[in-house]
Amino acid sequence: MIKERTLFKKIEPFIQSKEALVVTGMRRVGKTSLLQYFFNKIVSKNKIFIDLENPVNQKYFEETDYERIKLSLEILGVNFSTRSFIFIDEIQLLKNIPSIIKYFIDHYNVKFFLTGSASYYLKNLFAESLSGRKYIFELYPLTFREFLIFKEINIENHILALDTKKDLNKDNIPHIPKAIYNKLSTLYDEYMEFGGFPEVVLKDSVSEKIKSIEDIFSSYYQLEVLRIGDFRKNNIIRDLILLLMQRTGSKLDITKISKELSVTRQTLSEYISFLEQTYFIKTIKPFSTGRDSELRKTPKLYICDSGIANHFARLSKGSLFENCIFLNFLQYGDVKYFQKKSGVEIDFILNANISLEVKTNPDLSDIKKLNALSSEIGIKNILIISKTYTELDNTAFSFSL
Repeated sequence: MIKERTLFKKIEPFIQSKEALVVTGMRRVGKTSLLQYFFNKIVSKNKIFIDLENPVNQKYFEETDYERIKLSLEILGVNFSTRSFIFIDEIQLLKNIPSIIKYFIDHYNVKFFLTGSASYYLKNLFAESLSGRKYIFELYPLTFREFLIFKEINIENHILALDTKKDLNKDNIPHIPKAIYNKLSTLYDEYMEFGGFPEVVLKDSVSEKIKSIEDIFSSYYQLEVLRIGDFRKNNIIRDLILLLMQRTGSKLDITKISKELSVTRQTLSEYISFLEQTYFIKTIKPFSTGRDSELRKTPKLYICDSGIANHFARLSKGSLFENCIFLNFLQYGDVKYFQKKSGVEIDFILNANISLEVKTNPDLSDIKKLNALSSEIGIKNILIISKTYTELDNTAFSFSL
């Protein structure tokens, strides 16, 4: 049984539209399961599922005459005289697929559901060829709410639902009683330590979870970095990946890293861009009101999954917690950070209207500092995300996200 993800409901309003639906994300985050979910949801029998990781299936799309591709699909059971639904998994494996999809959208009543793991490829090739003919969605590892669903915890008995269409603020954060906190705390520790890749979450033993994490990383490195990236010096990007994981939650100092790895700034920037566009890392920019002259250019770095970061870099609990919170914030909109030249900073600025500080064990002074710093940049809403249970005002618990 396929377990429902938050993204499913965001996609549902578009399943009958003419545009192709493209779901991108890192390998093994659940894109194939998402495709299977919507394949099963479509009541029409005029549908087909094609996995391009199977070399035999790739041959269907190698014809330069697209009408011959149509003939092959008809042999597979697609009726082009009426509305048809074509599901294609791992489209980044065929570079000519965008023009093929465009042809069928323009000439036949076909709805495409597509997945791919390399956003740089999808965005670069799809931007022009499928302009106005696609909607792109991004799928990430499980949020903690999704983690609980996969663990078959009845979250509605524990946590009130948040509407992600509304701005997150201190007034709509649900209250978690201490008894519920105690019940969920152990689960959150597991989420921090092993992360949110679905197959890892569903493993029962620690050894199985670790084996899955190592396999996911190996798959990413072999299939994305080595095969798609095609770098001249694979040892450099390997060392870069390991170095970046150790700096989770830190500012990205290109000059310093380029010296450590003995590569040019330009080459390093290209490598980092690749890692971000294949979803292994995520960077956020500094927040600026336009009135201040504080730090504006240096981005902060986060890793795609806390389980991978923890296993390969052995981060502190505080760094892991911050990385987890950041990954959960992605569903709420634009995330930035703020830092003054003095070094004083705010962990996250969400949608330019709420300041968020991540603390394992906050006290009253943390609230006062956050309130004062937020007032300087004109933000009235503040919230401290706490790992431990606290009765302080202006605080929330991590698993309310």
